[in-house]
Amino acid sequence: MAAQVGSGDYKFERVPSWPNMPKYWEMGLASDGAVNSKNEVHIFSRGLHPVTIWDTDGNFISSWGEGTFSANPHGIYIAPNDNVWLVDRDYHIATEYSPAGKELRTLGEKLAPSPSFQGMPFNMPSGIAVAPNGELFASDGYGGHRVHKFSADGELLHSWGMEGSGEGTFKLLHNIWVDSRSRVFIADRENDLIQIFDADGNFLEQWDDVVRPGSMVMLNDIVYVIESGPQGGISIFDLDHNLLSSWRSNEPQEGSIIGGHGICVDLDGNIYVTEIGNGARVTKFQKV
Repeated sequence: MAAQVGSGDYKFERVPSWPNMPKYWEMGLASDGAVNSKNEVHIFSRGLHPVTIWDTDGNFISSWGEGTFSANPHGIYIAPNDNVWLVDRDYHIATEYSPAGKELRTLGEKLAPSPSFQGMPFNMPSGIAVAPNGELFASDGYGGHRVHKFSADGELLHSWGMEGSGEGTFKLLHNIWVDSRSRVFIADRENDLIQIFDADGNFLEQWDDVVRPGSMVMLNDIVYVIESGPQGGISIFDLDHNLLSSWRSNEPQEGSIIGGHGICVDLDGNIYVTEIGNGARVTKFQKV
């Protein structure tokens, strides 16, 4: 019987191998994941097949995007209409695609980073998320050190942030999410913080009980956080910062999470961790 991790209503068993890769395929470094309304798991990786789609049992459905992205694609977000947003760090763009992979629109200019002192999008962005009212929020993480707010039509409305370690400043905005209350969550990885803002960029609070948070995803107002590094792991909170469950990377066995980078959750509450660094895989935790 597999060892369990987590506690309370959020206990999981690590699936030994996921997904079932097609013959001769390799996943490559798995950067991030997202799940659509059909419960199809999308993995954004730095391999030959950058966008792969799987059912929750790990059976291959489809792939697209071959030859489209830089060597460092970073974030994926699936909107309520199932369109797929992909953030390419080294191309300095965020692009919206149809579920079948047709390019619809792009924010930013490919291979044209905005100088950091100008504060305009983008300079090595990391993630994007859609607010309940349809507005878009992007984490301009590695070079811009800012959050950019766009209208649903893609018009830049407001930006905030700068490099630093105080409230409203960032060392690395590694990913972003917007909750059902329209609060903007930033995984400020190198500051070991999740910083939370209102939709206008006003600082509200920060969570400092996380270790190098790489990304977060929310399902039914539950916040799932992937924390990177040897002391990292997974922490699960409610929206009021009550810790519901947590486990570290080496539990219950050495290497249960090797290089946690991104996270997604399917409609049944199962967790998928995308791994880079020492890992090049996706790890599934089955809810029990």
